[in-house]
Amino acid sequence: MSNKVTKAAFSLITGASLLLSVNAFAQSAPIDPGHPRVNQVEKRIDNQEARVNRGVSDGQINASQAARDDAKIGREQTSLNRDMAAHHGHITRANQRHLNHRLNHGSRTIHRQSTAH
Repeated sequence: MSNKVTKAAFSLITGASLLLSVNAFAQSAPIDPGHPRVNQVEKRIDNQEARVNRGVSDGQINASQAARDDAKIGREQTSLNRDMAAHHGHITRANQRHLNHRLNHGSRTIHRQSTAH
């Protein structure tokens, strides 16, 4: 019985390590820093981060709202990174449209928070 458990544990550990190594390989794809769709989305993410920081320093956005906005922006950055890894440093038009749609929603949320005060 313990031999079966040991084999199952070994298989689980081997599978997990293989999954992690594949994930690390996928993220090490060569990145084209001049890709216009990537640059456009990254600029929007940077602008939203700056707007949140400006709202906090101006007192228009409180700490909990800023934390929520930062987490949302982080998810968008993670999504962008995954899409780039899947497409060798580029993103498709569909990826760009999807990310821009989500960033539009985040932008409206930041605007509402900063004008509510």
